[in-house]
Formats: sequence, C-alpha cells, structure tokens
Amino acid sequence: MNEVLKSNGIKFGVISGIISIVMTVLMYAVDINLFANSYIGIGMVFFYLILGFYVISITKKEMGGIINFKEAFTSFFIYSVIGIVIANVFNYILFNFIDPAAKEQILEITINKTVEFMQKFGTPKDVMKETIISLKENDQYSITNIIKGSAFSIVFSSIIGLIAAAIMKSKTNPLNE
Repeated sequence: MNEVLKSNGIKFGVISGIISIVMTVLMYAVDINLFANSYIGIGMVFFYLILGFYVISITKKEMGGIINFKEAFTSFFIYSVIGIVIANVFNYILFNFIDPAAKEQILEITINKTVEFMQKFGTPKDVMKETIISLKENDQYSITNIIKGSAFSIVFSSIIGLIAAAIMKSKTNPLNE
C-alpha cells in the first residue's frame, strides 16, 4: 500500500477521532441535552464528510496530482474507520465507566424529544408507548450497540467514500489509455 495513502488516512483518522472526543467532552460539559440535538449531529456528519474530501484532496496533491479511484477510496476508508473506532471507544468508556448516569440522562432526553416529535405528527399513543419501551430496553452505549453503530457508520462512510473517490479521482486522458 502506498505510504502516502496510509499515513494520511491514519493522521486524519486520529485527528477526526480527537475532534470527536473534544466535541463529546464539550457537549458533556456544557449541556447534556446537546447529545439529543439533531442539528449538532447533522453538522458533525457534514464536517466529517468535508474532512474526508479534504483527506482525498491532500493525498492527491502529495501524490503529484494523480490519484486513482482505489487510492482515493482507500485514503477515505482508513480515515473514517480510525476516526469512528476512536470516537466509539471513547463513548463506550465515558458512558459505561466514567459516568454511567449520563447515559440514563441522555436516554430520558431522547425519549422526551421522541415523544414530542411523535405528538407533532399525531402518532397514536400505543405506538408512542411501544417506542418508549423499545428505547428503554435498548442501551445505545452497550458494547453490542456500539459495535453495531460502528459497523453502520463504517458502511455509511464507505458509501460516501465511494462517491468521494469517484468525484476526486484523477481524470484520465482517453488518448493515453
């Protein structure tokens, strides 16, 4: 594997993981309600996607302006997997060892926001009740759910990485093929 791909993937994966930890700590310290704020979640997803495009761009530049689809995808993939793993390991430690009570607070906040949202759309009470039971039975910070969430995030990131690689790969000259 090309060293530039590997080093940029690792470097930016670690940076992304550290940014995620800092954001988590800030939300935890400032206001635990921020964990249920969908705008923050969406904003963070866009930030990581933009950073992924930046990773490919930097890698392409360091490779002399030429990067093929596989190389572009590989740098994006390494970056995202490392960032996801670092972030989720930290979340697991924070909410299971450092402050397990915080995950109960986040659950209550999530339930309240979910009920509020469902009421806006006139969801029947029995459906809301089932949803609440499901949320309470499902520990989002258990090792199983952290692994499932990580897997989902990696799949989602891979799809975005495929799109990013297709967009960012070097254009080939048909006369040189």
